[in-house]
Parts: sequence; C-alpha cells; structure tokens
Amino acid sequence: MERAASGGTDGVDGVGRAATTTAVAPAPAAEGAAHADLAVVGAGILGLAVAREMLLRRPGLSVRVVEREDRVAAHQTGHNSGVVHAGIYYAPGSLKAQLCVEGARALYAFCERHGVPVDRCGKVIVAVALGEVPRLDALERRGHENGVPGLRRLERAELREIEPHAEGVAALHSPGTGIVDFPAVARALASEVGERGGRIDLGREVDGIDTRAHEIVLRTSSGELIARHAVFCAGAWADRLAVAAGASGDPRIVPFRGAYLRLQPERRILVKGLIYPVPDPSLPFLGVHLTRHINGDVLLGPTALMVGARDAYRLGRVRPHDVAATLAWPGTWRMGRRWWRTGLRELGLAASRRAFVRAAQRYVPDLALDDVLAGPSGVRAQALGRDGALVDDFVVSHTEHALHVRNAPSPAATSSLAIARLIADRAEQAFDLGPR
Repeated sequence: MERAASGGTDGVDGVGRAATTTAVAPAPAAEGAAHADLAVVGAGILGLAVAREMLLRRPGLSVRVVEREDRVAAHQTGHNSGVVHAGIYYAPGSLKAQLCVEGARALYAFCERHGVPVDRCGKVIVAVALGEVPRLDALERRGHENGVPGLRRLERAELREIEPHAEGVAALHSPGTGIVDFPAVARALASEVGERGGRIDLGREVDGIDTRAHEIVLRTSSGELIARHAVFCAGAWADRLAVAAGASGDPRIVPFRGAYLRLQPERRILVKGLIYPVPDPSLPFLGVHLTRHINGDVLLGPTALMVGARDAYRLGRVRPHDVAATLAWPGTWRMGRRWWRTGLRELGLAASRRAFVRAAQRYVPDLALDDVLAGPSGVRAQALGRDGALVDDFVVSHTEHALHVRNAPSPAATSSLAIARLIADRAEQAFDLGPR
C-alpha cells in the first residue's frame, strides 16, 4: 500500500487534475459500510493494473481501489529509475524472466495507446575488466534464453559507437530497453479504471482486516469496506497486511534506500542512453549505473542501503516500529552475517560523493566529481526470508478471500501489466466472482 512520500510534484499535480474527471477521489467521511465485489489495496502501478485487468475481463464487476495517500503512484512507482527493463538479468523460468519480457511488450503498447512518453533509448552492460567477461557471457546466454529482443554482443569499438564516453573490454547491447514516466503510466491506468466503472478512494488507510464466511472486511480510516474478495498490492507494507489477513510472517519486508546523483545539465552529453555495470549475480541489485530519464535528466545510482523506515526518502527518517520489525526478524541478522562487506561498501557510497562518482568512473572515465549534483531517492521494498535469503522473484500468496503480492521489486513496474494478468488468472481460479 502506498504510504507517505516526500517528493513527486508532477505526480501530485497530474493526479489532482485527473481526479476531477475520473473515479479517482478523496475517500468519503466515515459513515455506513461500503461494498464491492473486489477490493484492491494500494494505488501504485501494480494495484491499478490489477483493477484495470479485472474490469477488462469482467465489465460488470464492482471494483474499489483503496489508497492511504492523497495521490496514486506515491511510492515505488514514483521513486524508481524509470527504466523499462528487457529481461536480461532474471533466472530463466522465474516469474521475473517470464513477466518482464511479456510486460515490457505490453507496457510499450499501452504507452502508445495512451500517449504516455516513452523512449526505447537502449542499454549497454559494460565489462570493464577481463575478469568480468565470464559473467557477461552468462548474462548474454540468460538474455537469449529469456527471449530478450535484439540482444547482441559488442566489442570495445562497437561500444564506443553507441556510447562514445563509455569504456570497457566488452559489452551487451539491449536496444529494447527504454525509459518511461511511470507516474504517468499510473495516472493513465487510474483514468481507465474510472472509465470502466471502478472507483479509487484516495486518503483511505486500511488499519484492520476481518475475514468472514463469505466476505472480507477492510477497516479503513473512512469506515468499513466489505468485499467478496481482495487483492493486496501493498508494496513496503505488504507483509503487515498479509499477516493481518492471516498469512505467515515469512517473508518480511526490509526497506533499502536507493540514493541518486544527478549530472549537471551541460554534462548530460556523457550518456546517450543507459550504461550499466556487470552485476553481482548473487544479489538482486544491479550496482551503480547511469540512466537517462524521460525528462532529460541523467542520474547515477542507486545505492542500496538498509534504512530505518519504509518511507525513508530522507536518510534521517527513522520510524521506531519499522526499525523494531527489521531488527526482530531473524533473517536480518542472517543476511548481515553473509553480506556485511557489501553493506559496508554501500554505506561508503552513501557517505561519500567521491566514492559514488568513482564507482561510475570505472565505465565512464570522463566523469568528474564536479559533474554531479544531489539527486532523488527511492525505497525498495525487498522481501527477506527467515533464512536470510533476499527473495529474488515475484511472490504472490493467498489467504481466505484474498491474494497478496508479497514481493514485487524491480522489474515490477516494467512487468505490471503482465503481473496483473497473472493475478487475475489466479483470482479467477481462487475466487467466486460470478458470471463473466
């Protein structure tokens, strides 16, 4: 469920304008219980995509989206890299591999139909040393196995033709990787939900859940919402709402803050598209990279620093309940024992702009410390198992009358339309939704 955000003016203004013409509206004052066939909790890109998909399949269905914030796309949707991933990194056969390739194709088509700005600028993954080439080889095999369109190997001279300021011994080029305004995608989804008869209640926080024989009751800040079934797309708060509905506490969401630097406008010439390092295959993070954004900005980052709040867009934001939840989870300590060196390295990047720039200079040597400014930040809702394993695939589970998206980090925004189809398939199997 989307929660307090510190930025995203464009998202606020855009949704504010849309709210006058669609079913996106502030929640009513507390009164008698509201009713729906299906409640969707969370108005990020995934919750909105699920509501749209269910309305496409069952036009007469009463669908109600509830969101605690005053706008859609307030959190991960509005604080990510803006990259439309192609599906290179993910283990063949995983949900990420399947749904990223399918989702990117669907997302491009959706943006074209709805006039959402998108640019297939392409991405290079750069090996800067011979020791990284075997991992680049493995990525190339994985990308081809996943059906990534147009993926090809580059030698040094070919890399410089695509990214004149990049340096490496070899690279992969993914021409189908792009950039998009994900908050604009979310607003377009919200408009379509309203046009198809759905309702989106903003400013309506779910603070309790009751399960009855034939219905689920969401206790909210604006009164009860009684639904036959519910789908929870709650992002950083997915685990808490799942437990409230009767699910296991495993996995636990642990927040990782990603901070970016921004290139000075006159130095944006250093990056034509997207430049990425060869990632560590044992971690679900991709390392510091350079990404062009749809608004023209070029960002360096992100870091991956475990933080003290699930909405820690400011590094100093600490919420005692979030800290206690993280520290009480056995998986946190098991992860720490395994990855403490990585954690120290990320702490160094977060503390030192010079170290941050040095990480990016490995594959863009012309970059200098004076070329960067402070940039935005986001928080990744990363599921962590009791055994200390960082969950590296999408996870959807169920309780009585409800489905729960328990882990949906990157590339969930890219994959959102495909994930929504998967959830709708499971909903039709698990729920009694009546005639189509």
